[in-house]
Amino acid sequence: MKLKEITNCIESVAPLAFQESYDNSGLLIGNENSEINGVLICIDCTEEIIDEAIRKKCNLVLAHHPIIFEGLKKITGKNYIQRTILKAIKNDIAIYAAHTNLDNVANGVNKKIADKIGLINTKILSPKNNFLRKLVTFCPTEHADKVRNALFSAGAGTIGNYEMCSFNATGFGTFKGNKAAQPFVGKKGQLHAENEVKIESIFPFYLEEKIISKLIETHPYEEVAYDIYALENKFLTVGSGMIGELPKKEKVMSFLSRIKKTMQTDCIRYTKFSKEKEKDIKTVAICGGSGSFLLSDAIAAKADIFITADFKYHQFFDAENSLIIADIGHYESEQFTKELFYDILIEKFPKFALHLSKTNTNPINYL
Repeated sequence: MKLKEITNCIESVAPLAFQESYDNSGLLIGNENSEINGVLICIDCTEEIIDEAIRKKCNLVLAHHPIIFEGLKKITGKNYIQRTILKAIKNDIAIYAAHTNLDNVANGVNKKIADKIGLINTKILSPKNNFLRKLVTFCPTEHADKVRNALFSAGAGTIGNYEMCSFNATGFGTFKGNKAAQPFVGKKGQLHAENEVKIESIFPFYLEEKIISKLIETHPYEEVAYDIYALENKFLTVGSGMIGELPKKEKVMSFLSRIKKTMQTDCIRYTKFSKEKEKDIKTVAICGGSGSFLLSDAIAAKADIFITADFKYHQFFDAENSLIIADIGHYESEQFTKELFYDILIEKFPKFALHLSKTNTNPINYL
């Protein structure tokens, strides 16, 4: 199987355009046209992971965290990043990472955590702004269905759980071609009026080139009229964190004990709360990895508890008794991302050699 078949599958769920500006997701080492014999799935790509890939005859490492995160000026083996890269190249092993792009989709890292915890009615905690565009175009009435369906096939018209969404209005357009024109209807040099349908549909920004190409390909006119508008609407299925509800309320300590077991963590750091006025846990906000930047969003959403990682000492004060912060550890919060990768690939390639890494790459130990 070609490497690009595997990466295309991952990116169909988590497009690279959805990663944060500071991130470096995507193919880090390798050729997209190379043949892949097996995939080793992990959280962090380290030297030990490359050794495991060699033992298991996997020539692709699929990781959550990018081993190449900042610019590299030298690759001399001076640190673990350089040594890992050298070992991968020497053994012809490709490395691919899906990081914040997989964090930011509705069925990504945070949904996996939500499912483990048992949350229902989940939605993105902090949806992205300015990710949506609206296409408006006009075409002859009898060609509207063909053009509209072509736009849908290119990715336009999805709103939440609905597909093939559009607004259509009828009217007439006018035009007069010059001597060089080859009009589809009417005659050059003569003013022509044509019954047309105005088609409006939204799409995520990264699909613009594909959608316009499909529009021009299927539209009958020699010159296609269209407008594209940038929308300030929130993209409700793309963004940071997730919030949901428990099927029934749970006491704080009982819930924390269950989270500790479910998320397989040796330590939960959490904010103080009054046991005399202990409220039940019902609404839960989550963010895999470093999620302190979402605290204000969790408070605004009236979450009872915010489960994430990497809170600093003074940041715990910022909860101000509005909710409980539960820091369960970075690796611990994202460890089930391996299962997520597996689920995505096994659905498309049910007979391909996929291996979940047995190597624990968590750099933190607890006594």
